[in-house]
Amino acid sequence: MACLAVAPLAEARAQTKPPPLDCTWLMVDTVTKTATFLLTAGLTGYNGAMNFNGYKDGALTVTVPVNWNVVMRFANRDADVPHSAQIVDSVTPLPAGPANSAFPRAQTGRLMQGIPAGTAEEFKFVASKPGTYLIWCPVPGHGIAGMWIRFKVAGTMNRPTLSAPQST
Repeated sequence: MACLAVAPLAEARAQTKPPPLDCTWLMVDTVTKTATFLLTAGLTGYNGAMNFNGYKDGALTVTVPVNWNVVMRFANRDADVPHSAQIVDSVTPLPAGPANSAFPRAQTGRLMQGIPAGTAEEFKFVASKPGTYLIWCPVPGHGIAGMWIRFKVAGTMNRPTLSAPQST
């Protein structure tokens, strides 16, 4: 995984594909076993700004070891639409709106309404169950429009990772 700088905001808004993976989105504290992820709604104009960190439809994956503390620092940079975030079980089809969180407290407030542009929230939880989950926007219609990425909890690793398929 290579760490690359994110394009300036004006340039990023014009993108028609995900931005390069930015390793600064994930901070790791191995002493306290804490993974802090900077989760940004509408980072770019990709997919009509229905994206997290510029990615849609599960193309970005955050993986943490089982029983690690997770801090999600959620910010909405979409200038036009409110968004929220929730970690849910990986299901097909996606729910039409908020569902049960996969872990206690693994969600922002105002799930249906979202939070407006320029605002931020933080939520914390323990990744207590191995499995594959979704970080998705439960504002009605957003998740179905592709506004979701993957969240994995693995019992066989000792350090969180961030990954995305190589763009062609």
